[in-house]
Amino acid sequence: MIKSKILKQTSPNNRSLFLLLVIATLILGSVLKKSLSLDKLIYSSLSEQLTTNQIEQYFEFQEKWQWLGYVFVPIFLLIKITLIASVLYIGTFFFSKKEIKYKELFGIVVKAEFVFLLIGIFKIIWFYFFQTNYTLEDIQYFYPLSALNIVGYQGLESWFIYPFQTLNLFELAYWLILAFYIGKATETNMDNGLKIVAPSYGSALLLWVVTIMFFTLNYS
Repeated sequence: MIKSKILKQTSPNNRSLFLLLVIATLILGSVLKKSLSLDKLIYSSLSEQLTTNQIEQYFEFQEKWQWLGYVFVPIFLLIKITLIASVLYIGTFFFSKKEIKYKELFGIVVKAEFVFLLIGIFKIIWFYFFQTNYTLEDIQYFYPLSALNIVGYQGLESWFIYPFQTLNLFELAYWLILAFYIGKATETNMDNGLKIVAPSYGSALLLWVVTIMFFTLNYS
């Protein structure tokens, strides 16, 4: 119900872009799972803790409810894009002389989200062609072009992993894409767009990272 109301507030072009983003995300996830043999890695990881019967039950359960993953992806993306567009909308209210409609900001965020698909592509290329001997943890913590790849996850406190992952070139590209299109929408330039993105999206991202660190620290 909420999902349909949000999509109705966006333009047909935005809905098409969003649908393309969802399809691309699902396809990439499927390709990554098969090309890197994730099921085998999960089986190997679980075999150290569970019996063969328990592992089989786990995979049966996973197969039975696999459809939930296809439902979760569009819902997650819609919530994420809606929240970021809302934060940017507030930012334009305070830091822009020209008003930007929410549906325009929604479309800008959808366009920017495509950059994160490159992360999955980089993962497939890296583990398929370069680091061919890998574990499930290697795939989970591998974040191309990030600070985490420089310092490594081994020996790093668990609550530091997420902020080090967030410091990456894809996130920087995301900011620049948002700034470019917002600058274009406000009939100014990218510099002016960054002045809107930094205090609005930047503050929200910082709050999110601190929240994740807090929960990781308390529940690890």
